[in-house]
Amino acid sequence: MNQSAEAWPPLPPGTHLTVVKLDPGGEEVTRYPGVVVDARAPAPWLVVEARWVNRLVDLNGLRFATGDTLHEFFSPDEWFNAFAVFAPDGTLRGWYANVTHPTTLDPMTDPSTVFWHDLYLDVVALPDGAATVRDEDELAEADLATTDPALHATILAARDEILRRVAARAFPFHQRRR
Repeated sequence: MNQSAEAWPPLPPGTHLTVVKLDPGGEEVTRYPGVVVDARAPAPWLVVEARWVNRLVDLNGLRFATGDTLHEFFSPDEWFNAFAVFAPDGTLRGWYANVTHPTTLDPMTDPSTVFWHDLYLDVVALPDGAATVRDEDELAEADLATTDPALHATILAARDEILRRVAARAFPFHQRRR
């Protein structure tokens, strides 16, 4: 269900949230706490700060290390989100973008819950401008080109929009320091 930003209650900086990632089939993969931050995001984007508490992961040159800070950009209108990854000293490590259904918010939970529904493709972008598309094999295996061509086309269009914004260093791929 697409949810307009007008339907979201005001979420001022400092608001605590729960973030829930759903897999392509709609099953919960993970949940974690976050807090709304002011990252000068244009409406209707929401920026949530979270901490990486898992083991070290290196994805196409983008490292996620315990103690890193993530600025997670969510939109009720766009078919992707983006996570800016910062080392503990504030140095930008890069971005991890996910093709997703538009983000939804459940304000009836305590704290409110942000849901993002992953759709196979991801893009890793490094500060030097290098970008790598990930998980194209997963999209191919899902056979959406045959079973749901409209969704398949939407996923590819979202991937292309992410790559366009990365190349232009356009929001949300604009931050250089936390």
